[in-house]
Amino acid sequence: MPLVRTAAKFRMGQLLITRGAAPLLSTDEVLKALRRHLDGDWGDVCEVDRLANDDALNSGGRLFSVYHADEHRFWVITEADRSVTTILLPEEY
Repeated sequence: MPLVRTAAKFRMGQLLITRGAAPLLSTDEVLKALRRHLDGDWGDVCEVDRLANDDALNSGGRLFSVYHADEHRFWVITEADRSVTTILLPEEY
């Protein structure tokens, strides 16, 4: 399955993964999370963040998702200008 599909709700820009997240997450886990993020499935965010993300799709704000891979919790953040999407661990923020 391609990384970016026509069904994506927004551009992800350049993809970055932090030094902390890279060795802990498999390529499959990263691709699965990115597909969900690009489809507007924000994962395990609270209701306030979910509503903020839904609003940001229209207003151009930052997009924030939370996913899990094994025992690792990680975030996917797309900047408001859609220039960069970063995969990181919460402690790296």
